[in-house]
Amino acid sequence: MTTLNPNGTNFITLSNGYHLWTSTQGDGPAQLLTLHGGPGGTNEVFENFAPRLNQYGVRVSRYDQLGSWFSDQPDFSKQENRDKFLNIPYYVDEVEEVRQKLGLDNFFLLGQSWGGVLAIEYALKYGQHLRGLILSSMIDNLDEYITNINAIRESMFSADEVAYMQAREAAHDFTDAHYVELVAKLGENYLHHQSDPQPRHLINVMGTPVYNYFQGDNEFVMVGALKDWDRRGDLSQITLPTYLTFGGHETMPLTAARRMAGELPNSRLHITPNAGHGQMLDNPDNYFANLGQFIQDVQTGVFTPDK
Repeated sequence: MTTLNPNGTNFITLSNGYHLWTSTQGDGPAQLLTLHGGPGGTNEVFENFAPRLNQYGVRVSRYDQLGSWFSDQPDFSKQENRDKFLNIPYYVDEVEEVRQKLGLDNFFLLGQSWGGVLAIEYALKYGQHLRGLILSSMIDNLDEYITNINAIRESMFSADEVAYMQAREAAHDFTDAHYVELVAKLGENYLHHQSDPQPRHLINVMGTPVYNYFQGDNEFVMVGALKDWDRRGDLSQITLPTYLTFGGHETMPLTAARRMAGELPNSRLHITPNAGHGQMLDNPDNYFANLGQFIQDVQTGVFTPDK
């Protein structure tokens, strides 16, 4: 049996035989496991979580989910792999297996965007292992997200540009140069609100088969398997300390965030100013100060919800 490096990078072997890239850094009594977005994104938005949260006594573990760049990528052209792995229950159980492999318990779970879907589902199924839940830029359903992001499109672009985009989408012509240019403007304004803060690669490292299956072809075209996901009405079951954090200028509707804060019985809501969907990149000082305070408050027994 392989002994994991307690501080550093490890590849863990799942019961299904595939391998996941993991990294654990930091020292302190609070344990935090992060779930990246996408679907099919990477852990890289969490690279500085350990040094940023060190003063709050947080030990951070992060990993790439199955199908993402640093972990194994099954051949999703095979129907058997799509059926077995491309579903929410698989990824939720994967979180639980990662928790067991890393020896985490009574820990904080942070889900960013798609990772927030998994975090909500994990809290509902395996909540007995959690000390606290953190939902970063994710609401409890996709209907409100789809409505909001299309409203953003109508506010950003002229009627002719919106019609042009819709025509390209109807034709499934997602590589049209002008269409790609318009979609990129969304990312520049709402996914990353500040100038070029996101990690960069010389090649595309997105797990495209995973993203396309769950999401669709881009943020405007929500036609994938995730479109019907809806946990409205179920949040009252999550009674552990919960922290909701959203960018002040992002793709998720803040009206839904405020509704969720009212439904979760033990929650705190924070809006990160001057930040888009990638809050930790756009305004890290504000994001980490408030996240660290939540973890510290729960750890020391002084956490109080907003209501």
